[in-house]
Amino acid sequence: MSKTDLHKRMTEGRADGDGTGDLMTGIPHSAAMGMRLVSATDGEALMLLPYDENLVGDVATGILGGGAITALLDTCCGAAVFATKAGVMSTATLDLRIDYMRPATPGETVQARATCYRVARSVAFVRALAYHDDPDRPIATAAAAFIVERKPEKPKPEDQS
Repeated sequence: MSKTDLHKRMTEGRADGDGTGDLMTGIPHSAAMGMRLVSATDGEALMLLPYDENLVGDVATGILGGGAITALLDTCCGAAVFATKAGVMSTATLDLRIDYMRPATPGETVQARATCYRVARSVAFVRALAYHDDPDRPIATAAAAFIVERKPEKPKPEDQS
């Protein structure tokens, strides 16, 4: 899938134009949460989750719920898989491990960066971080595996005899 096709698929080609990435309208739960796709190329994806009081897990502190961070990391990991040159047509989360390091700061946007470091025949492997401005101070880390369906390979001329 080309960079442009992936971006259009995840955002339905709609750009916000405010410099914070494109709203993820191609994935309804991501759009409802306000997730934004900044980039997805060469097996890497960068997404943002702007702070929203509707995503707060503890109203007394204003800290985002862990489910919002998990959803952001899972979606970012999936985008990284699609952003590989492996011809992935569809994917589903097979395994997702999240390690929470510290709470997200109330009022601040959370960034997620994911890298797909290996695509085998039917499984892709990804690592990701959620953070504010400094990836060296992560909010959470993720390790994930995704089932992948690839585009059918064209038969080789010697296979057509």
